Amino acid sequence: MFALKRFQLTLNQRPDEPEFDDDAGLAVETSKPELKPPSRYKVVMMNDDYTPMDFVVEVLESIFFLNREAATQIMLKVHTEGRAVCGVFTRDIAETKAAQANDYARECQHPLMCQIEREA
Repeated sequence: MFALKRFQLTLNQRPDEPEFDDDAGLAVETSKPELKPPSRYKVVMMNDDYTPMDFVVEVLESIFFLNREAATQIMLKVHTEGRAVCGVFTRDIAETKAAQANDYARECQHPLMCQIEREA
């Protein structure tokens, strides 16, 4: 009967030559997007006349993961100057830590308050 033959169509191109599109010889280079580091925010603890100093140190140790010495220094700065920076973070982390500190203070019935400010 009829013998079926398989034909393979090949282009006149050597295997080591790169394929070209219809760019008419234009060289196109992809550019990398320029990334800038995220904005940093300070978590600032405010002084009040009612929150015990031991509680402030506890908040700094448990939420901001400071050691006892650093927490005590920041607590004294809050007490003497009226406010102090607890840490500098990206916005999401700063908002979360400030909210955790405020919520924990309310839960323990203390008026301690933290805010965030954009770092200059």
